[in-house]
Amino acid sequence: MTGAIESADAEPSSPIRVVIADDQELVRAGFAMVIGSQKDLDVVGQAGDGAQAVELVRRLHPDVVLMDVRMPGMDGIEATRLITEHCGGANAPLTRVIILTTFDLDEYVMAAINAGASGFLLKDAEPESLLSSIRTVYQGNAIIAPSATKRLIEKMSQAGNAAAQHPFPVQAAVYTDPELDLLTDREREVLIEIAHGLSNQEIADKLFVSLPTVKTHVAHILAKINARDRVQAVVFAYENHLV
Repeated sequence: MTGAIESADAEPSSPIRVVIADDQELVRAGFAMVIGSQKDLDVVGQAGDGAQAVELVRRLHPDVVLMDVRMPGMDGIEATRLITEHCGGANAPLTRVIILTTFDLDEYVMAAINAGASGFLLKDAEPESLLSSIRTVYQGNAIIAPSATKRLIEKMSQAGNAAAQHPFPVQAAVYTDPELDLLTDREREVLIEIAHGLSNQEIADKLFVSLPTVKTHVAHILAKINARDRVQAVVFAYENHLV
């Protein structure tokens, strides 16, 4: 969950199938042109609002959806929630959602995370960042715009400070998730660095271990705490007072 996007380990055997949802046709055309220039990516559908996006996902089962936030009728947040909760399963591939917006606002970041989005990028991101983000999210990782990452961490920190200033700190119990006890000391250490916004490579450098070792730790952490991605892992770390 950092501005430094994790690079893809290997290209998929078939193109990553992408749906673009935006109420502006020129915006959709621009994204489609960029994505269509890549051999490993394929735009399979376009939608002008959230309801159309949900219908396309149910019908086409794409790998990734680029979802605008502000659209007429059903907005991108509600569409994301419906896609992540009800689309995909035993007989259909899991569809991951990247929120794309011109509005770098806290409520959109938090709403997108709560709705199940795996990525959050501003529309003015460089084409290379957009393409890398699609590949990263397809692999099951999460990506958030650097500015949003910084403010998400700050917001979680402020929430933690507010809890610490409870008027009855002695009587107030501090609850932690039982999954926390499943983590080894090293996994807790890695989780703390994830919560600080470090990439896998940055964690490897800081802890003097190999990149594959960090990736293994991250996979074990996500499995043990039942987190969908690094974004949820950050929230877990703050909620359990690790940072």
